[in-house]
Amino acid sequence: MNFMKCSPSDIKAFRITPESTNYFALLFDRESGGTSSVAVIEIFEKGGATPPNTHSAADEMFFVLSGEGRAWCDGASTELRRGDSLLVRPGSEHVVENTGEKKLYTLTVMTPDEEFGALIRSGVPVELDAEDMAVLCGGAA
Repeated sequence: MNFMKCSPSDIKAFRITPESTNYFALLFDRESGGTSSVAVIEIFEKGGATPPNTHSAADEMFFVLSGEGRAWCDGASTELRRGDSLLVRPGSEHVVENTGEKKLYTLTVMTPDEEFGALIRSGVPVELDAEDMAVLCGGAA
């Protein structure tokens, strides 16, 4: 088959570490889709953020589905809100943080995945709550 379908009931979610303030609803990766990219809904708790990170070969794209945030990249910052997209090039140190009153949700795609899907899967499983499922099903929280 030349396509894969992922429904909200199929999605597994993980925190990379127990202390992480963001978690990932995994859509497609090498294991579930055989793709060289990874696609997730990244969910940032109120006040949550990624740790500063870089990717040696991957472009990383964030598309804001719901919420408000700020991105820092190589010392510059930009505000993020629903409908905004952000592209981070390889080698750029970046942070995405939730600055809003609710959770921040982004569709995050990294190409190539640089084993990011495997890192996510090695983390702590998370149960998605009603707010998460509403966003995954196309609603806005």
